[in-house]
Amino acid sequence: MGRAKSALDHLNSGREPHIIHVIPPGAPGYREANGGAMVVSSPAEVDEMVRRIGPGEVATLDDLRAALAHRHGVETACPVSTAIFAGMSARAAEELRHAGRSPDQLTPWWRLLKRGGFLNPKLPGGVERQKMLLEAEGVKVSPLRKHLAVFDYEARRAAGLGES
Repeated sequence: MGRAKSALDHLNSGREPHIIHVIPPGAPGYREANGGAMVVSSPAEVDEMVRRIGPGEVATLDDLRAALAHRHGVETACPVSTAIFAGMSARAAEELRHAGRSPDQLTPWWRLLKRGGFLNPKLPGGVERQKMLLEAEGVKVSPLRKHLAVFDYEARRAAGLGES
């Protein structure tokens, strides 16, 4: 048996984005596409988009999906694959951090939030690690309905995320 693939292996897999023109009813993204097409991005493309979020800025997964859809000229981006690829990007950045890469060379995964400005417990180190990294950039994180969130996330939204 070979070794399990690392997050970096997945990130650099060479996988290319592709468009789904007919989305089956009930499939993720079906309602949002409203009869239109959906892009299934790639780990590398998601990583590249997350790198556009500057210090002190944030974006939600929905913002990222909207930017991907705009880039590919379709109605929506797949919610499932986008979240999975964002997680791969975060784990790859942490692999690089542990290998000694300087923090300014890492993909800033901690700047990517869930809908409503909530921190994501599925990212490396959970919400406490994400909170620590956000607060190091001057972003205030506080409890909201029993979960940690960035209250002013709308004002901090990354301006350059949708640019190609």
